[in-house]
Amino acid sequence: MEWIVLVVIVALFLVWRLKPAANVNTISASELKKMLNDKNKVFIDVRTPAEYKANHIPQFQNLPLGSDFSKLPKDKEIVVICQSGMRSGQACRQLKKLGYERVTNVRGGMNAWR
Repeated sequence: MEWIVLVVIVALFLVWRLKPAANVNTISASELKKMLNDKNKVFIDVRTPAEYKANHIPQFQNLPLGSDFSKLPKDKEIVVICQSGMRSGQACRQLKKLGYERVTNVRGGMNAWR
């Protein structure tokens, strides 16, 4: 009986973690390719500096999860990527809490970019 409760708790946690943030756009890697030269967007990679150094998209600046996002411009769309989409989802939720209106998460992250 205890293992059923544990399975339910783990399942609920995973659903909560994978749930997209409210009012956050989600795009695919192929959609991202079409917008990389848009000067009205700021591209943020929230992976660690080591992950970023090993492989990154040139238009993205490295601002690891946990950094101070409040210095980003609020008049531009913020496009966020990580390795799989989970950390970027967390970053998008943080940006929304800070009052950023236009926030976009790259679904599947760098794994989908390949």
